Amino acid sequence: MDKFDVCIAGAGVVGLAIAYQLSRAARHRNKSIVIIEKENSFGKITSSRNSEVIHAGIYYSTDSLKAKLCVTGKHLLYAYLEEFNVPYQKVGKFIVAQEGEEIILQEINVKAIENEVTDLKFIESKNLKKLEPNVKGSAALFSPSTGIIDVHAYMQSLLFLAENSGVTFSPFTEIKAVDFNLGSFKVSSVLNHDNSFENYKFECNQFVNCAGIDAQQLASHIEGVNQNHIPRLHLCKGDYFSYSGPSPFKHLIYPIPEANHTGLGIHSTIDIGGQTRFGPDTTFVEELNYDVDAAKGQRFYQAIQKYFPKIDRAKLNPGYAGIRPKIAGPGEAAADFQIHGADVHGVSGLVQLFGIESPGLTSSLAIGNHVTDLLE
Repeated sequence: MDKFDVCIAGAGVVGLAIAYQLSRAARHRNKSIVIIEKENSFGKITSSRNSEVIHAGIYYSTDSLKAKLCVTGKHLLYAYLEEFNVPYQKVGKFIVAQEGEEIILQEINVKAIENEVTDLKFIESKNLKKLEPNVKGSAALFSPSTGIIDVHAYMQSLLFLAENSGVTFSPFTEIKAVDFNLGSFKVSSVLNHDNSFENYKFECNQFVNCAGIDAQQLASHIEGVNQNHIPRLHLCKGDYFSYSGPSPFKHLIYPIPEANHTGLGIHSTIDIGGQTRFGPDTTFVEELNYDVDAAKGQRFYQAIQKYFPKIDRAKLNPGYAGIRPKIAGPGEAAADFQIHGADVHGVSGLVQLFGIESPGLTSSLAIGNHVTDLLE
């Protein structure tokens, strides 16, 4: 039976970042690490269906993992992108208030300062108009450290560097069960080679469950894990609409966040190629379906019109959809990342990650360091 030192389940951006950080850590540098992925390549699910935004760390509860890992991860990410020439732009974003919402900007700034984000600047309406002529707002907060990234290029870079350090990547591999016995994990999986299925079992000393939307299901198949330590999964779908033609904005434009921070409102982002898109909205769903509901176009138009009055409805077209693995349901307060080591579930060598939604991309390298520390 093959044996690895570490098995990482899930090759999304977080799994790849964990593999990269582990491969560089002194205690794991010469150890055998394998990344298991049931899809045909890396980052095919949640990691390829987001806004591609590098977040500043503004909104999250003080002392939460989201706040700490986002702020730390932001600095690690920008340094990584510079070092390895991965495309990004530090374009900055405006959080725009309408009449009567100005006090919320004050509250957001207080939260940001508590999270050690101290570079936000208040922008009056007339200056906002100079900086973004197409934006309507009574005031705004400007975040200079918010940026955009080519997520696919980033994931490709992480995998390339991890493989150069000896990490093995195994796509088309679905884990069915994990047994913990005598200090090691026995993993039962199925390999899919051109629809020819083969059972494959291997051992590992340490196991990381970062399977994203599938993390809860995988956790339920790990022997020795108490079901009480598996938070309930809530699928939250977000649709995006693209906007044809030249971008009407130079920066990212965000409205005031939704109640309970379920989402950040239907905001405007720009990808590395200069394409403007709006979204996502937030809709809790029961199944995975990535079709974009074109009928939402009018609702998007009305929401965007509040801060972009000159929007051309004809240029707004269905784009793509993503589904976030939330662990807080409708009407509940926003939940923090849950990263469980043996101190939580009692299984030595096991780390499980749940609810890794936004700002998971920004936090990815910091999460990689956090998981490395738990494994050491």
